[in-house]
Amino acid sequence: MNIPEVKEQITVPDGVTASFENNVLTIKGEKGELSRTFVHPKIDMKVNGNVVEMHSKNVRRKEKALIGTFVAHIKNMIKGVTEGFEYKMKTVFSHFPIKTSVEGNEFVVQNFLGERSARKAKILDGVTIETKGEDVTVQGIDKEKVGQTVANIERATLVKKRDIRVFQDGVYRISRGDK
Repeated sequence: MNIPEVKEQITVPDGVTASFENNVLTIKGEKGELSRTFVHPKIDMKVNGNVVEMHSKNVRRKEKALIGTFVAHIKNMIKGVTEGFEYKMKTVFSHFPIKTSVEGNEFVVQNFLGERSARKAKILDGVTIETKGEDVTVQGIDKEKVGQTVANIERATLVKKRDIRVFQDGVYRISRGDK
């Protein structure tokens, strides 16, 4: 079943500029600049003033879904350059006190379950981490990079070969969202 035509428009707020060249959409705001490639043979995208327009003729279900995905990505880019994204994490331990720190582009977890060697998680570009006691705050303008950094930290403190109902030590995300 073909839907004859789909048009989507996203209005860019004041203080944010958008440009589209060579299939790359660049959005600039007060917090920074984000670029992303949007390419599909049946979907046309253009920027008119402060409106990002997507248009497609004779679309099928996949193209309609992809337009919705493009809209979500663009809205996240706009939200990132205006407000930014902030995830909060908490260090949890029962017996061995865990010490967390940031060294260069790595998040270091020391004394995890009494281990001698430190566990490390990669921090992606454009993401900042603040540690204050047991609280860890991860911030950035790119939602995907902030979320991936949080996932890297949680993955680094994964408990293996033990009962996770008993050994609940780790660094866990407690909230995600805007600032």
